[in-house]
Amino acid sequence: MTKELVHPAQVLLDAQGGAQRLPVCDHYSGVEVRMRKSLQLQAEMMQEFGTCVFDVTLDCEDGAPVGQEAQHAKLVAELANGAVHGARVAARVHAVDHEHFQQDMDIIAGNAAERLCHIMIPKVESLDDVLKAEKALQRATGKRVPLHVLIESPAAVQQAFDIAAHPAVQSISFGLMDFVSAHGGAIPASAMTAQGQFEHPMVVRAKLEIAAACHAHGKVPSHCVVTEFKNPQALQACAQKASRELGYTRMWSIHPDQIRPILRAFSPAEDEVKQAAQILTAAAVQNWAPINFGGVLHDRASYRYFWQLLERAHQTGQALPVEVQSWFASH
Repeated sequence: MTKELVHPAQVLLDAQGGAQRLPVCDHYSGVEVRMRKSLQLQAEMMQEFGTCVFDVTLDCEDGAPVGQEAQHAKLVAELANGAVHGARVAARVHAVDHEHFQQDMDIIAGNAAERLCHIMIPKVESLDDVLKAEKALQRATGKRVPLHVLIESPAAVQQAFDIAAHPAVQSISFGLMDFVSAHGGAIPASAMTAQGQFEHPMVVRAKLEIAAACHAHGKVPSHCVVTEFKNPQALQACAQKASRELGYTRMWSIHPDQIRPILRAFSPAEDEVKQAAQILTAAAVQNWAPINFGGVLHDRASYRYFWQLLERAHQTGQALPVEVQSWFASH
């Protein structure tokens, strides 16, 4: 039996703070029928997995119809407030320099702040944009809502570390298509494809810069969309590259069929989960002192990795070994 005096997250993450943990999939929809279907699917998968395995971000920007912005913002607030208990619902508002930005914040944050897991701010260029968003949020509500930001230009990539350092920022996403377009034809259209976005040096460099900035400040790097939504194999391959090669711990979905491939790609293998559980339960018995496991020395530096692996398994709805389930009962 593992000891219950000290929870692994407390003993293992306090020393370095640890990166924040979010569901590995962030699903976007902006048309009413799709928003409602997304929330219904989220509720169904919560029942299936026993936890909320993906966020639903209700879109007021590029994924939403143009016109009647106030009515759409009111609908987003209504849907967020009506989501089932335990659901993670967010909203993407307009950019800070857009005429409807403050209106979005006033309506959505002003009426649904307690139900929002975060607010996504698109087209962030600098720390000043984050400060504007924070000010708008404070005007709209007295509640604290984490900010997620979308970096979509080469100038913004240069500011990634400053943006990630701001306490209100929880996650940074990479906007692939706008990033490519911002180069005036210097990057070919092929760099926006599932395969090409992992081959063009300037795109890969931007992705790595954002991931590095996030990890430097304990924030969550979220990988961009894959537009070939009818090709789940390509999507899963991209998700695996983002997770295993570029350091991303989260990814966008723009179609319901992309959610499960993202979950699979970001899930640790079953044998990895089993090994992590064995190492951590053995370490807990020794009060987290160094142990010999299979002829290999482990201490809190490696325990931290294995704990984060178990957290990711839990976030992706995997069945955890019985001996560690109590650690996640209220985690």
